[in-house]
Amino acid sequence: MNWLVRRHELNVERGGVLMGIVNVTPDSFSDGGRFYALEEALGHAEELERQGAVILDIGGESTRPGAAEVSADEELARVLPVVRELRKRSEAVISVDTRHAAVAAAVLEAGADVINDISGLSDPGMAELCAQARCGVVVMHMQGRPETMQDAPAYGDVLEEVHRYFEERYDFLLGKGLLPEQVCWDPGIGFGKTLNHNLTLLSNMDQLHVAGRPVLLGLSRKRMLGAILGGTDAGREPLSTAVMTVWGHLHGAQIHRVHDVEESSRALRLVQAAEPFVR
Repeated sequence: MNWLVRRHELNVERGGVLMGIVNVTPDSFSDGGRFYALEEALGHAEELERQGAVILDIGGESTRPGAAEVSADEELARVLPVVRELRKRSEAVISVDTRHAAVAAAVLEAGADVINDISGLSDPGMAELCAQARCGVVVMHMQGRPETMQDAPAYGDVLEEVHRYFEERYDFLLGKGLLPEQVCWDPGIGFGKTLNHNLTLLSNMDQLHVAGRPVLLGLSRKRMLGAILGGTDAGREPLSTAVMTVWGHLHGAQIHRVHDVEESSRALRLVQAAEPFVR
């Protein structure tokens, strides 16, 4: 299972591929403002790569529940300098978390390899742009919009509906010229879903590999972890994310989007060391 990420094909067959989160926003739910300045963001990205991140995901718009949309111009002012400078310094796969085609066009020109889109490449021109660039795309499922997605999420069958959404987007994207190898799925944990919806998806990820494409899991520091453990702070501990990253690895996810790369990397290395001996 290879994922075409523009400059090369990333082998994700064995799984355990870590995507380190670099937020350049003043209002992220977990680390907003800490890496807002350019040098802080670059230093953080380089540290995540040192800890084991194969992919660095740069985000200029908070998509936490209740977050207001940021203009493309403002988002671009935040992420473009980071992408430009990071491309000079690093051979890591650079991903940009954006739903705006104008932002995607600029960061791809600056050297980004992946567009990570919570809206499933729905902005006009986004799909055609990614097809032409031959970049990797992360297609996420989200019910509603970040401003209101957690008001009252409801499904008849969440697993079936997310699976059908991926099928529909796959046909749409191929119709716009994307190659199958460019596509990666994200079930959108916490994006318009209750705790039970999230747990259903986490327990059935093997059913989400539509067209044999890899699955990215993003549950780092999510509210659902705190809900299970009985406190927001407990849910944001690196150990909580590391445990669920291992769960995701064992149940069908190939790529893991995390804040705390070092802890998740160690946990995955321990598990993967034993996997070749399974009979």
